[in-house]
Amino acid sequence: MFRRRITLVLALFALVMALAALLAAASLAVTERQVLRGRVASDIATGFIQLSAQKQRLRTWVAQMQQGAHADSGARAELLAAMQGTLQRLKVLTQQAIELDGSAEAREEHLRRRETLVVLERSVAALAQAVDRVRPLEPGADAPQAWEALSRVFDMPQGHDVRRLIAENIARETAAVQRERAAADATLAWVRWLWLGAAAIVSVSAMAAALHFGRALHRPLQQLSEGARALQAGRLGHRIALAGQDEFAEVAGSVNALAAELEQHRERESAQRQRLEVQVDTRTRELADALASLHQADAQRRRLFADISHELRTPTTVIRGEAEITLRGRDKPASEYKEALSRIVSTARQLGAVIDDLLAMARSDIDSFSLVREPVDLDELAAEALAQAGVLAARQGVRLGEPPGRTGRHVVAGDPLRLSQLLGVLLDNATRYSRAGDRVDILIEAEPTELRVTVRDQGIGIPVHELPQVFDRHFRGALARRHSPDGSGLGLSIARSLARAHGGQLELHSNADGTRAVLTLPRLAALPQDIA
Repeated sequence: MFRRRITLVLALFALVMALAALLAAASLAVTERQVLRGRVASDIATGFIQLSAQKQRLRTWVAQMQQGAHADSGARAELLAAMQGTLQRLKVLTQQAIELDGSAEAREEHLRRRETLVVLERSVAALAQAVDRVRPLEPGADAPQAWEALSRVFDMPQGHDVRRLIAENIARETAAVQRERAAADATLAWVRWLWLGAAAIVSVSAMAAALHFGRALHRPLQQLSEGARALQAGRLGHRIALAGQDEFAEVAGSVNALAAELEQHRERESAQRQRLEVQVDTRTRELADALASLHQADAQRRRLFADISHELRTPTTVIRGEAEITLRGRDKPASEYKEALSRIVSTARQLGAVIDDLLAMARSDIDSFSLVREPVDLDELAAEALAQAGVLAARQGVRLGEPPGRTGRHVVAGDPLRLSQLLGVLLDNATRYSRAGDRVDILIEAEPTELRVTVRDQGIGIPVHELPQVFDRHFRGALARRHSPDGSGLGLSIARSLARAHGGQLELHSNADGTRAVLTLPRLAALPQDIA
């Protein structure tokens, strides 16, 4: 049985891994201890070298003091403290060396090191007392004799040759460092060969197991794979020819039985699936058509309500404002009443056209506009639009510029009511999103084949990242919502549709100084004024 053989091999590999882990831990501990011994030996040698250097600097300081040169007493204290600190560190390192290496060969070396440190401690204490008594030499004093006395103080305190003692210890500790290094190298070499041998044994065992199981598993796995591919391809008549008592034979028998059962079920289900597919397709098409109709009706209803609320607000505001201004205050001349009534009639005519559009949109003709094309003087149209925008401008405290001059040359072919509606939307936006005291102007420029109408304001402006979205239905930027909470975001969308219906384009440009709406319309060709 493959299960038993695989379990046995896995257990052997687990045992080998456990032994390898124990071996790794032991070799790591030995290597770490050897490296630590080398580090302590190196630190001890360095400590004796530092002690020698510190003693030499203290001697230099004493010489400077005797010669009368500048010698800071603080430097003397620092040097003495450094020597004492070095001795204390050497004592700590000596204790570590004893703990790391307690062999009989190292005991004599540890004993000599301890005796040396005791002598050095006494010598440094005596040296500190002698240095405290050092004063500048008196005039006429014998300098060589003073130097000799100084040398005795530093080299032979309490009758011990400190210089020779330190030199011997430096040489001995340097040799110890080399010895520990050699021992560390030998330990690393031993660990390397140990692990190379273990890796070789594990590799050979793994290769042998892989070769054995590869040969044993190749044929049954290949036949099972071929059977699985046959079932995946839908060939349910294929049978896996595996005999025996092992696991693969059991799996092959189960797959063969499953294939036979599936073959029977497929024949029965094929007919049922065909009938269901026909019914599902028919029902799905019906539901999809009904859902599309509902979505379209709902979208048209929402858009119709939004367009009604937007398109009726501006004309009714203008009519109410004209009436309120006309009725306010004392009686006015009949001419003023006639002008006001004329503007009200014009706005009511525009309102009627809007209502016709909304009724057309209610009949599912939302995006189409019926245009009655005729020659239209944009100068006159702009003057009328400015007059109609005066009510909202007065309410907002916005100044309107003078209307363009009547040149008679700014003529396009279009529907005057639609173009008046378009200019009204642009002026309404410019006025509504301006601050009190800002100015709104309308300019008309003539090109050889087109006319450019610019509505310019000094208002709040439009952020650059919002400009690509201003013509989307129901879109209103953050600044616009804060400045004027009311609004539906439909005006510019309708205005652009009107411009395109007239064969023109509408663009918006905005910066910190305000916003410019640029309307471009095809110019009516072959005018008598242009020919003259």
